[in-house]
Amino acid sequence: MTDKIIAHRVQPGLTRLPNVKNIIAIGSGKGGVGKSTVSVNLAIALQQQGARVGLLDADIYGPSQPTLLGLSGKPESPDGEHIIAFEKYGIQVMSIGFLIHEEAPAIWRGPIVTKALQKMLQDTLWHNLDYLIIDLPPGTGDIQLTMAQKIPVAGAVIVTTPQDLSLIDAKKALVMFEKVHIPVLGVIENMSTHVCSACGHEDAIFGEDGGQNMADQYNVKLLGQLPLDKKIRVQSDLGIPMMIAEPEGLIAKKYSEIAANMVAQLALRPKDYSSLLGKIEVKQEK
Repeated sequence: MTDKIIAHRVQPGLTRLPNVKNIIAIGSGKGGVGKSTVSVNLAIALQQQGARVGLLDADIYGPSQPTLLGLSGKPESPDGEHIIAFEKYGIQVMSIGFLIHEEAPAIWRGPIVTKALQKMLQDTLWHNLDYLIIDLPPGTGDIQLTMAQKIPVAGAVIVTTPQDLSLIDAKKALVMFEKVHIPVLGVIENMSTHVCSACGHEDAIFGEDGGQNMADQYNVKLLGQLPLDKKIRVQSDLGIPMMIAEPEGLIAKKYSEIAANMVAQLALRPKDYSSLLGKIEVKQEK
C-alpha cells in the first residue's frame, strides 16, 4: 500500500519536508472536544491500514500524546542537533512533552512557541512517512495562524462536538484553514452520542446533526461520528488507545472508517510530482 501513497500539494510558497509525503493537521476551534484522542487513534488506524505514519503533538501548552500513548523520557539525539522520534504501536511520535518536565508549564509567548514547534518538526528524524498527523493546539489565534502559514500541510481536519458552542469555534478553525490555502478534508463529530456504561443506551446529550450541518454549510465531508464512551477515557488514561485496546470493537471500526474517508478526500486533491522529476540542471554551452 505505502508505495501507492502519493504526496499532495501544500500551500503556495512552501515545500514538503524531507521524508514526509503528506502532513495532515487535526484542528479544533476550542479545547475539550477530544481532538488529541481522535488524532492518536487516526494515526494508529492509518498504520494498521498499511501506511507509514508519524504523530506530532503540537499543543505546546498542553501536550497530551505522551499520556495517551504511555510514553515518557527524553528523545535520543545522534548528533546533538537532531532528535529521534519515539515509536509506539507502529507510529513515530514526537511531543514537546518529551522535552520539558511533565509538571513544568511552557510559559512562552506566541513567537517562541511557533519557533519551538517548527524546530521540533524539522529537527525530528522522521523516517519515510506517508502521513504525519499534527495534533494542533485549540484556537485560531496568532500561534495557529502562523503555524498554518509556515508548516507545509496537505490537508486539515476539524474535530467538533454537536453542541452549538463547539460548532461556533469549529467553524472559525475551518475558515482559518481556508484563508491560508489549506484544503479542509472534512469534519469529525466527536461525542455524537453518550453510551451508557450500564445498559448501552445511546443518547444525543450534546445535540444532533451539528457536524453534518456544519459540513453541509461549508461544502466539506462529514468524515464520521464518534460516541462519548467511558471506555475511550479509561483506555486513554492507561496509554492504550481504543485502536489497540479493542481493535475489533465498534469504536475502532469507526476510527478506521474515518481514517479511510480522510485519506480518500486527500486523494482527490492535486498531487505533488516534484520529487519524481528529480533535480533539473541547466548547463550553458561554451
